[in-house]
Amino acid sequence: MAKIIDGKKIAAETRRNIAERTAAFENTNGFKPGLAVIIVGEDPASQVYVRNKKKACEEVGFYSQVYEMPAETTMDELLGKIDTLKNDNRIHGILVQLPLPKHLDEQEIIAAIPPEKDVDAFHLINTGKIMLGEYSFLPCTPAGVMKMLEYEGIDVSGKDCVVIGRSNIVGKPMAMLLLHANGTVTICHSRTRDLAEVTRRADILVVAIGKADFVTGDMVKEGAVVIDVGMNRRADGKLTGDVDFASVEPKASAITPVPGGVGPMTITMLLENTLTAAVESVGK
Repeated sequence: MAKIIDGKKIAAETRRNIAERTAAFENTNGFKPGLAVIIVGEDPASQVYVRNKKKACEEVGFYSQVYEMPAETTMDELLGKIDTLKNDNRIHGILVQLPLPKHLDEQEIIAAIPPEKDVDAFHLINTGKIMLGEYSFLPCTPAGVMKMLEYEGIDVSGKDCVVIGRSNIVGKPMAMLLLHANGTVTICHSRTRDLAEVTRRADILVVAIGKADFVTGDMVKEGAVVIDVGMNRRADGKLTGDVDFASVEPKASAITPVPGGVGPMTITMLLENTLTAAVESVGK
């Protein structure tokens, strides 16, 4: 019977800690950490994420602003908004909610956010720092996964770690963080041959591909730790991950559920990054 890694509980404890440190920071410096979120268009999933981010900021005592821009917003208008926030001393973190409407260049937008306010850690400078292991911020989802492993006392060092997925947001940075923690890391993707053979070697398996119930029990080694980053909606409207929980859970030693696993940690680590940005702004 696998241990269920409770992301809600870990997130709640981490947020309480962030709230305490935020109160101490405000007491010392006379201002709150500030986060600005820009959302372009009316994507329903993005709107839910943004509402949750604002609520989380209020919960820990941050100053937060949400800027809603219409779907037809131009590059110049969006870059202008980022430019204004760049020079706003109340704002320590700037986040542009992805995905953006097709006519907007995501890479150019990300590059316009100053690295020291890039609390998503998507800027080229921040991704380079992650490669070197000399970072201030980490992408929120991989950072959340590492926090969960640490909380559960799961040592990565010397373990065979397999990451399914090679996105810039989760797969690649996840692999780097496991590597920095002295794991032996394999990245799998759509062209990987004999995928199940590779995944069955994993002591720690992280799945982030966006395919519902893709990883099944026969793909998992007895006693493996299984981290499910996926969030998919079934035809009946229920949320499910990339891992078929029913067949994998009996073989795993520990597993994250969906919902209630990695999801709550993502916004929590965004709060962590914003507090870090505020602290570093004082040191300049």
